[in-house]
Amino acid sequence: MRLAEFILANIEPILVEWEAFACTLLPGADMTIVELRDDAGSILLATARDMQNPQTLQQQASKSKGHGGAGGTASEQIDNASELHGVGRMGSGFHITDVVSEYRALRASVLRLWRESLPQPDLNDIDDITRFNESLDQSLSRGVGSYSKRIDESRQMFLAILSHDLRNPLNTIRMAANGVALQNKNPPTADAMSMIMRNTDAMMQLIGDLIDFSSSGVGRAMPLNRGPVNLEELCRDVIDSCRTAHPGRTLRFHSEGDVNGVWDAGRIRQVVSNLMGNAIQHGSPEGPIDLSVTSKGKTSAGSGPEGSTVVLSVHNEGAPIPPGLLPTIFDPLKRCATRESAAQRKPGSIGLGLYIVREIVVAKGGTVTVASTAEEGTTFTVRIPRFLPVEGDNYGAKAAR
Repeated sequence: MRLAEFILANIEPILVEWEAFACTLLPGADMTIVELRDDAGSILLATARDMQNPQTLQQQASKSKGHGGAGGTASEQIDNASELHGVGRMGSGFHITDVVSEYRALRASVLRLWRESLPQPDLNDIDDITRFNESLDQSLSRGVGSYSKRIDESRQMFLAILSHDLRNPLNTIRMAANGVALQNKNPPTADAMSMIMRNTDAMMQLIGDLIDFSSSGVGRAMPLNRGPVNLEELCRDVIDSCRTAHPGRTLRFHSEGDVNGVWDAGRIRQVVSNLMGNAIQHGSPEGPIDLSVTSKGKTSAGSGPEGSTVVLSVHNEGAPIPPGLLPTIFDPLKRCATRESAAQRKPGSIGLGLYIVREIVVAKGGTVTVASTAEEGTTFTVRIPRFLPVEGDNYGAKAAR
């Protein structure tokens, strides 16, 4: 009996083994038979029918990579049932590795039961096994994809709640503390209110970093809101804020050329602030910190700054970054900690600053690099196009009106 025919004739025994395996997984212990079987029956039926349909070599190659591509009703049924299965398993508390394990067990069960039913091997067996694996890989790809999509949607909902339910109370606390400080000039009270405001600011920064970290998941670019930005003015504003927060440090700024561009002002401010904060924390307390922005290349006549790049660099003196840490310095939750930098580390810093810098710069079509030696100090260098056209972008059309 051909494999597709065997599956159609033995749906129930196969589902019994699927159910038994799903029951061994942690969420499955308290589930009903209907919940354990979920959409497995639909997946099996669609798989068997899909195996009976002819397909081209191109379709076969696509399906062997888990991309589908055979078309037809059966293939669409595989996709639909698999997507429902992934969403259902996520809602039932299964881990994504459990979902993969179910498919692995299903594959093994079907092939074992089929082999036991065969009186002797047949020349078509290899083709049948290949077609079965292709269809099951298609189902696995769809199931895992729908599972992951629902996880992302849940995370975005969580982030929205986090942003609203934590930021609003913190803003209220800060405003109340500022009001008390303005009305009460008693030194101990003023000091206490100042401490409250500093720590609420640190918590706001921490929440912002966590949200940025979660929003820029693997394979996704950080979202940008583009508009005209005067980078010199923005950098001077950041420098002034840093001088206020760190009155004892020597902070210098240099600008050369036309450094206006079309970027996301808030994200660019994050880049500059994070790099400056990193230099202040890890640089020598006695040495200067230099922030510079320069324009490289020429603008296109009559068409804006498409042909040029802006280079932003932050340099500090002091102990260099250990060579072993340089390859992972932009990875999340990584910190180069020395005794001096640990003493200067501000509350709300969990090692996401440089990761966020990289994600923003990459989203802008740029690069960020670091050079660090005992002789030359440490320099972070950012290169970004002054204007980065993106697919579907209508900024230029709006500006021309």
